[in-house]
Amino acid sequence: MTILRRTLVGTAAAALAASPAAAAPAGPRVRLRLLETSDLHMFARDFDYYRDRTDATVGLSKVAGLIDDERRGAANALLFDNGDIIQGSPLGDYIARPRGLPPGAVHPFLRAMNLLGYAAATVGNHEFNFGLGFLERSLAGAAFPFVCANVRRATGSRFLPPYTILRRTLRDEAGNPVPLRIGVIGFVTPQIMTWDRAKLQGRLAAYDIVDAARRYLPSLRANCDLVIALSHSGISANPRAGGEENASLYLAAEPGFDAILTGHSHRVFPGPDYAGREGVDADRGTLHGVPAVMPGYWGSHLGVIDLVLERRGAAWAVADFTVRARPIYQRAGGSAVSLVEADGRIEAAVAEAHEGTRKWVGRPVGRIARPLTSYFALVGDDSVVNLVNEAQRRYAARLLAGTKAAALPILSAASIFKAGGLAPDYYLDIPAGPVAMRDVAEIYLYPNTLVALKVTGAVVQEWLERSACVFLRLDPAVTEPQPLIDRRMPAYNFDVISGLTWTIDLSRPARYDGSGKVTDPDARRIVDLRFSGAPIDPAAQFVVVTNNYRADGGGGFPGLAKAEAVLRAPDANRDTVLRYLGEEAELAIDPAAAWRFAPLPGVTAVFEGSPAGKRLLAERPDVKWSGSVEGGWERFALTL
Repeated sequence: MTILRRTLVGTAAAALAASPAAAAPAGPRVRLRLLETSDLHMFARDFDYYRDRTDATVGLSKVAGLIDDERRGAANALLFDNGDIIQGSPLGDYIARPRGLPPGAVHPFLRAMNLLGYAAATVGNHEFNFGLGFLERSLAGAAFPFVCANVRRATGSRFLPPYTILRRTLRDEAGNPVPLRIGVIGFVTPQIMTWDRAKLQGRLAAYDIVDAARRYLPSLRANCDLVIALSHSGISANPRAGGEENASLYLAAEPGFDAILTGHSHRVFPGPDYAGREGVDADRGTLHGVPAVMPGYWGSHLGVIDLVLERRGAAWAVADFTVRARPIYQRAGGSAVSLVEADGRIEAAVAEAHEGTRKWVGRPVGRIARPLTSYFALVGDDSVVNLVNEAQRRYAARLLAGTKAAALPILSAASIFKAGGLAPDYYLDIPAGPVAMRDVAEIYLYPNTLVALKVTGAVVQEWLERSACVFLRLDPAVTEPQPLIDRRMPAYNFDVISGLTWTIDLSRPARYDGSGKVTDPDARRIVDLRFSGAPIDPAAQFVVVTNNYRADGGGGFPGLAKAEAVLRAPDANRDTVLRYLGEEAELAIDPAAAWRFAPLPGVTAVFEGSPAGKRLLAERPDVKWSGSVEGGWERFALTL
């Protein structure tokens, strides 16, 4: 069997792209199209369960149309998935919990994927959210192999095969059969052992992605004509230290990969999100010269890599390639316009679970006296966070009663999950009146479980400093509008701790970066931090109620991973909200924020938000509308 070698990288590949006739073919040529889905997160249909309506921006059923179209246009095509499949929408929650998945049953989403003829897949970090047993029952229903090279069982035995070798007979440009061996190796963010520690500790072990590649790649390369990485890991250009969450660029630097299919970061590559990073060609779609693609999230895009393989003597080589991320919709006049029809096969595969989910999320669970919205959650409207924090605090206080921890003040920390960032309609908007299960699932998106930590006032201070890096620094001397929010920082890492009051001084630099690393040891944005009206004592002890993601190190919040957990509850944080709603005839949620920005006279900060936020401006005299921007967003100005 001949062996393929990638011979054109970096500037050489770019030169070939600019001059296709630069070198005459040395032998037969094969065109191979690689198709990728990633971060589907249980969006099987083009449907929004929170609003109980179709949604043109999501859905495997829509991506399926693109897959069929791309296959029709290629003599040879292979389809892969890059993980984060079974969790992420109410459909996933419904199947995992109230509906369940008995042994031997095929997970509805895997049934849908089977219809599309995937060649192979890897697991994402969210695959582990519902526990190892549920994951293994889910994967058992796949008609295609799952691979993962950097996760093993705690005993040392393999959890999944590290790689698979696909033996395919392709057709060259003359129509002749060409047998190829295609190696496919998978990787997942090793942080699964932090984010789902309670479910995985003592059962699995995760390793550095690059180290795992170095272990298996030489053998795989020696026995294959083509090697493809399924990397459920984003793209970071920071210096490699080992154990990174976003390691796809480092992976590409290892010799032997011919294509890298990425994901995890919910972004699109090639594209402007990664422009200007060393080793990244964000226009052509390469990482250290290796063709790579990232197809957004929830089925927003299909990743496509077209390889031109050329026979050169006894070996094959990648002579040329193109990379693109093909969307299922486009924005027009602020609305999402579908570019493809939904595939009825996918809809039928999940029909029973789909209808069950609609009924489940539609059942009433309580009432609220005033609307809950998140349009201005990052500029001081905390009604949603206040609801979650009070629900968590009440729940924990009951379980801690009679323990030593009950003598300590109980605080609660929560963040807002839907605060824009992803799309101009990615906000929470629940009207006053009845609250359904779908609303609670929207308030608390993730299947986190409740944890209460014993920490000092000093740790609380650092907790809030880490949260405040979501904001950009403002220059008091500048009178022109300045951007307020760093959209690289996810809103779920902006925690608000109830039971305290504090001020955020944005004239000062951030103390932490988005990974939790101290970037300015002298910086202090959190000022006038008070408990019960008095300045907080750094040595005082508190119980802070949070979730297992944060308590186990998620987000890199200082001091939390080593803090004493005085409570690890059996219930999900979402369940505390359900109980709280059920205990009251009608909840009146206080929208007042525990925090405020320090006054900066003459400074105006601007941020992008939803068009729907304009109707709330009468309640926020400090916020003004300042015009429309590209992508369906509106710009708002905050006077400080």
